[in-house]
Amino acid sequence: MTFDLFVIPFFGGLLFLIGVLFYKYSRWIALMDASDRVKAGMALFSVSLLKTLKEIFMESLLHRRMFKRNPLLGYMHMSFALGWLLLIAMGNLESRVYSGGHINPPYYPIFLKFFIHDKRVLPFEIFTLPGFFRFTMDLLLLFVLSGLVLALFKRTRSKWFGLKRTTKHNSFDKWAITSLWLIFPMRLLAESLTAGIYKGGGFLTNTLGSFLAAFLPEQSLAYPAWWAYSTMLGIFFVTLPWSRFMHIPTEIILIFLRNAGIKQGKYPGSFSEIELRACPRCGVCIDVCQMNEAGLTGSTAVYFIRSLREQQSDVKLNSNCMMCGRCLEACPVGIDTLGLRVGARGIDNRLMTPDFAYLPQKPALEKKAEVVYFAGCMGHLTPAVKSAMLLIFKNAGIAYNFLDEDGSICCGRPLKLAGLAESASQLQKENTRKLKETRAKILVTSCPICYKTFHSDYLLEDMQVMHHSVYIDKLIQEGNLVLRPAGFRAVYHDPCELGRGSGIYEQPRNVLKQITELADVAEERANSLCCGGSIGELQMNATQRNTIRNGAINILCESEPEVLVTACPLCKKTFQSANSIIVKDIAEIVAENMIKTGVKQKQTELAFMDAGS
Repeated sequence: MTFDLFVIPFFGGLLFLIGVLFYKYSRWIALMDASDRVKAGMALFSVSLLKTLKEIFMESLLHRRMFKRNPLLGYMHMSFALGWLLLIAMGNLESRVYSGGHINPPYYPIFLKFFIHDKRVLPFEIFTLPGFFRFTMDLLLLFVLSGLVLALFKRTRSKWFGLKRTTKHNSFDKWAITSLWLIFPMRLLAESLTAGIYKGGGFLTNTLGSFLAAFLPEQSLAYPAWWAYSTMLGIFFVTLPWSRFMHIPTEIILIFLRNAGIKQGKYPGSFSEIELRACPRCGVCIDVCQMNEAGLTGSTAVYFIRSLREQQSDVKLNSNCMMCGRCLEACPVGIDTLGLRVGARGIDNRLMTPDFAYLPQKPALEKKAEVVYFAGCMGHLTPAVKSAMLLIFKNAGIAYNFLDEDGSICCGRPLKLAGLAESASQLQKENTRKLKETRAKILVTSCPICYKTFHSDYLLEDMQVMHHSVYIDKLIQEGNLVLRPAGFRAVYHDPCELGRGSGIYEQPRNVLKQITELADVAEERANSLCCGGSIGELQMNATQRNTIRNGAINILCESEPEVLVTACPLCKKTFQSANSIIVKDIAEIVAENMIKTGVKQKQTELAFMDAGS
């Protein structure tokens, strides 16, 4: 016998799921740009496919990022993903053994213990092929069930899993998660009742079956248990495409496309849709969001993504984000939550077409120098930072041009964060012209926001973009700047755009360690806290910003430092407004502790100027 009516819920649900996934994936691929489709096609036959398969195994099955965050959380997710896959794979192999190698219907391996009652094998016999399968299948089922027990504990003991908060479920989530949690207990019950009748189970199912036989009518309960098992599978498959569990198949597609070089465009497209569906709503991003401190829990990344997925997006939700990147850093799937926010804001502001062109165009700078300095808007609003950089240039003997000396130029990042991509492009086009006319080799910026924008969004092929902390470290390494130790205790705050956004962590610390006693911070480097003064946040009031600022200062100053050092004019201005500790930019610390004027760089500059004249 290879068929029974009870398999219909499972088989019908599986066919439904395959049909929905085929429609969705085909639609997303069809809506992609032709160039992206070419990239995806080439990736199927490239060496990068091995890298993709490895990442799928490590992240979608083993959940490596989850393990790094919390071993218990990682094990819980792995037991479901890897355990279920191994059950399916081993079940197919086992069914081949009993069918003589023939290809079986999809439901046959899933319900094999209903169709095959092999009494020759003892429960703990693993030295024959059938015995090995019995033992292994029960062991894998126990593996999955252990994850289910942890999932149940997680609902009430989330702190054990490193989570202070968990996500709220919609109706499809509730149906899907309930059916998922019942699938494996129903399988255990059905196989155990059947084993109790025929004595053909493994160490787990046979033991439980013998126990149940002592007080339950197994003959009359076994068949309904198989119906219940099949029904739970069917319900899960039908609800999956509209629930959080859509991430299971979609994450695989996302990893493949990402490794193929496909990214989000200026406006939301099919790749953005794939990212939305790949979100597991695990809730990891909730705790790391500092908006919680200001009472703005409903705007965290997981709920923002759900609103887009359910087409319930609104301007306030899209704008209520500091764009600090902590959620992106924590996301186990690597979803570009910041890019999705910018895209959503672009749709909200699609009717706004402000003109930010330069009129009239200013003449090019006459002085030729290898370095051009860009203070940025916030650099001009914190003149001490700008003045410190000018002193450093002078002390090191650097000939430079000051591109925005009159403070009239913006890099375009605020417009981009507001979703006004075209207006930002106007600024970038004119800034690019001005920069190229300087013929400089190095662009130094004091603002991390400007640094990331010039480095990532501009096409400055012949010009190296450096944040001033990196440039100062370069001057020191070349012998053009010598610092004296000051001996005071300090902590360093990694600005969002410089640290998480650009991966610059070591150079600022290299500089500061020559001057200060630098203490470690609980939340630093990739986990650094946002100062609260973000230009990406468009909804928070002053009180809410101050709450976030104070929370960050409290953690930064746990070691009771004398000075809080940052490398961002905006962060300095924000922290300084608290009046609770001395706050300085790294450029100020360096300018106050220079003891030698450089010579090597002077000679280089003179040679460059002679060549350009």
